[in-house]
Parts: sequence; structure tokens; C-alpha cells
Amino acid sequence: MNPSANGWVKKLLKLDNETSVWLNTDLERFYYKLRDVGFIYGSNIKTIKDGLSEEKLTEEEICKINFLLALKFCYNNALNTNNGFVESVIDFYTQINAHKPSVFSEFLGERKTSSLLETIIHKRIQIDDNIIERSFNYFITNALLFIDVLAYQRFLQHDYISEDYIKTLELAIETTVIEVLNIKEQKTKYDKSLIELVEQSLRYNIDEKVSLKEALTPISFKLEKYYIVDIACMATWSDLNIDKNEESILQDIGLLLELDNAIITNSINNIKLFYSSHKEKIALLSSKNIVKTFYSNSSKMVSKLISRNSKRLQKELKESQELVKLLSQSTVRELSEDEQKKVQDQLLDIFKSIPSLAIFMLPGGALLLPLVIKFIPKLLPSSFDDNRIDDD
Repeated sequence: MNPSANGWVKKLLKLDNETSVWLNTDLERFYYKLRDVGFIYGSNIKTIKDGLSEEKLTEEEICKINFLLALKFCYNNALNTNNGFVESVIDFYTQINAHKPSVFSEFLGERKTSSLLETIIHKRIQIDDNIIERSFNYFITNALLFIDVLAYQRFLQHDYISEDYIKTLELAIETTVIEVLNIKEQKTKYDKSLIELVEQSLRYNIDEKVSLKEALTPISFKLEKYYIVDIACMATWSDLNIDKNEESILQDIGLLLELDNAIITNSINNIKLFYSSHKEKIALLSSKNIVKTFYSNSSKMVSKLISRNSKRLQKELKESQELVKLLSQSTVRELSEDEQKKVQDQLLDIFKSIPSLAIFMLPGGALLLPLVIKFIPKLLPSSFDDNRIDDD
């Protein structure tokens, strides 16, 4: 089976139906299996299905397999399913697409076939080989794939997926990451940059900052809680170490989520074991600081996106005078929360019309908007920014 060639979804589903080991497995055990193979961490080092020749598979192909099987597990455990699995997943992404146009817009009108599902999974995981830096792709895009799995499970329960559900889950993750990064006694400039980046990305609460308790209170499903704790452990591991202060904040997060201390301890131990055992397989760990790698690679990626779409962006910006004014002012003063919200909303409206900027419409895409604001002013006429010094 080759997940980079046509027909792989149909073949994998046939293999899974013939030799599935997950039919009588509970959600908790399945989640831990996804974590053990690296899917939860965005670094897939093996598949959750035994018997596949993994030495012949790339990391992207392993991720595709794990992603499809995670969705299939949710489908198999759903109480009521009106449609077949392939049609169900396509219906799910169609509903997400109805909220905000995305990378899937161009082909979701096609017939609901396994071939279409292959296209969706490829787009969701890789987006664009020539744009997304590999380490960025794995640390953010693929680490957030489990949001899709949780949302799909909710979709199967209610035959509907609310935009508010995804917003609530993302807000809980982002707020948790901020709290964890802020607890560090010694912060590098990259830690500080990432904290600022995440803080500015909380665009769903305008009037006041959301406390950790407020962000975590709506989280009630067991796997949502486990996932948030594991993402928090990833954030603490940015310096390849979890100290006592960081362990303390992780315990506090567990308390707010009403989880046993044993769950938190297990999560801490697992992140240490996973990264130490697979250090040679994970390109991200070649850097001494995961946060540095994330920030530098995401900056490069956003800069490349802006550069490649500069002419289209300039045209769109000319038609949005308020946005241009706010972007120009952002170079000399800090924008208020209301102004940041206006900028982000108007930028997203523009990005809807530019297919190659569709990454900002996907779960987690909001994290990159502050970086966009950093790079876009360079596109504006110099008359908008009297203090700008052009790069040599």
C-alpha cells in the first residue's frame, strides 16, 4: 500500500476491516496508542496498525494512515451512522468548509468517493510541499490534527459540528500553552515571541483576557482533557526539560480539568520517553530549542507566503483603507484589542479569496496572524510608514 498513490484509502479500509484490532478497544486505550506512535505530538514515527512495512513509508504517509484510522475508529464507535465512513468524513469537512472557506473549497462539490477523501487528507496534512517548512508542518499543523478527530467524533454524535465547539477547543489549547510558557523562569527571546504570538491569536474574546480556568471549564470530554494536557507537556518540553515549576503548572491544569495526578504524571513521563527514544527520527529535535525552531520556521513560512502573494495582497489591501491604516499604525504603536480583532477579521476576509493563504482558515491558523501583521506593512507604500527603513 502506497499512501502517496491513488487508491490507498480503499485498500487501507479493506485491510482494516479484515484485521482490525480496534473493534473492542475503548477510547482511552486508543488515544494512548495514538500518542505512543507520535500522532498526538505531530511526529508520527510509526503506524497504529500492525503488519505494515513502515520502512517503506515516509513520515507524511505514516501520518496519513494514522489520521485515517483515527477517523475510522471514531466512526466504528459511533452509535448511529446514517452514511458510510467515506461519505461521513466528507460531510464533516463540508460542514467545516461552510463556516469558513478553506483549502477544500475547490473540490468539495465533487462526488463523495474514496478518491475525494484522499485529496482532503493530503491537503489537510501537507497543504503545500513548496510552502510549508517540514519542521513547522509537524510541530503545528500535524500536532493539531487531533482537533479534527475530536470534532469529527462530535459530528458523529450530533450529525452536526458547531463552529463554537472548535473555537472553544482551540481557545483552551492556546490559553494553556500561554500559561505553560509564562511559567518558565528563564525565557529566551523565542519563548517571549511565541507567548506574544499566542496571546495576540486569542481572537474570540475581545473585552478581556480569558483565564486558564475560564478556558478549561467548558472542556468536559475525557479525550479533550488528555489532549490539552499532552499539548501542555509539549510546550514545557521546549527546552528539552520539565522543571518543578512546570510540573506544578501541569498539575494545576490537571486539577482544573478534574484529572487524577496519575494522568498528569503519565503524560509528563511519556513526553520525556517519546522524545528521548525517538530523538534521531524527529528533525525538530535537532534544534536545542523547540520554540526557536517553531518561531523561526513559521516566520520564514509566513514571509514566503506574503512574498508569493504580494501583488494579489496589494490589490486587496488598496480596497480596505481601514485595514491599511491600522497595519501602518501597528509599526509605530501597539494596537488595542478591538483594533487587533478588526485587523484579524479583515485579513481573514482577504485570505478567503486567495487559495494559497488558506492555511489561516484551518484549525490553529490563527496562531500565525500576528506574524502576518508583522510582514504585511512591507507591502504598503512608504508614505504609510514614515519611520520605515527599507532592508538592503
